[in-house]
Amino acid sequence: MSFTRREFLSLAAAGVAAGVLVSTPSAHAETTPKIKAIAFDAFPIFDPRPVFALAEQLFPGKGTELSNAWRTRQFEYQWLRALSGNYADFWQATEESLMFAAELLKLDLTPDKRKLLMEAYLRLKAWPDVPLALKSLKSAGIRLAFLSNATPKILDSGIKNSRLEGVFEHILSTDKIKTYKPDSRAYQMAIDAFGLKKEEILFGAFAGWDAAGAKSFGYTTFWVNRLNLPAERLGASPDAVGQNLNDLVAYVKARQ
Repeated sequence: MSFTRREFLSLAAAGVAAGVLVSTPSAHAETTPKIKAIAFDAFPIFDPRPVFALAEQLFPGKGTELSNAWRTRQFEYQWLRALSGNYADFWQATEESLMFAAELLKLDLTPDKRKLLMEAYLRLKAWPDVPLALKSLKSAGIRLAFLSNATPKILDSGIKNSRLEGVFEHILSTDKIKTYKPDSRAYQMAIDAFGLKKEEILFGAFAGWDAAGAKSFGYTTFWVNRLNLPAERLGASPDAVGQNLNDLVAYVKARQ
């Protein structure tokens, strides 16, 4: 991929103009390790909103309520299974949480509707800002990976749908080690894959809890807060927050 320094700097400037919250450079900035690699959660890259738009289409007037109950239970099921030693992968936990949410709301989740909602995860595509931002990072020599709770099939489908083949050096699913973020063993996967020091890796989070988990683990953490949500109260704050990947590019450039 070719990408000029001018284009990279333009993206960086756009991120600052958009209001990215970055840490203030200190007198000791020269001693701060440069970012050599970025591990992304799936959803700073892939837009999950079509899944929930489909829920509204299938259940008019109830889709938002179903989506909220589904997402909440989805993560609860993952974490509870991991804590109890009764692991099930992201796909199974997501499907079972969907079934629970529909039953909770007394909705008729037919097999066909359940299949449509689940397979929407295999049709995810990148957010509009993603291709250019990733191109700029790659051209700046930044190594890229996914580090996600999603299954390899979901990640591979999103990459294919978004025409991002060859962009990511590693496709890391926590399914490989049968646990979920924020387990420290999950975050360790990027260190092992890249062969870099923890301080040389940036974690790009979509969810506030994931940003807190990655920061607690010790990663420099950028929260891509696309949904403009409040910070989680989990005892750890990301190093920077932005609305999209252009903001992340600006932060990484400031660290180089």
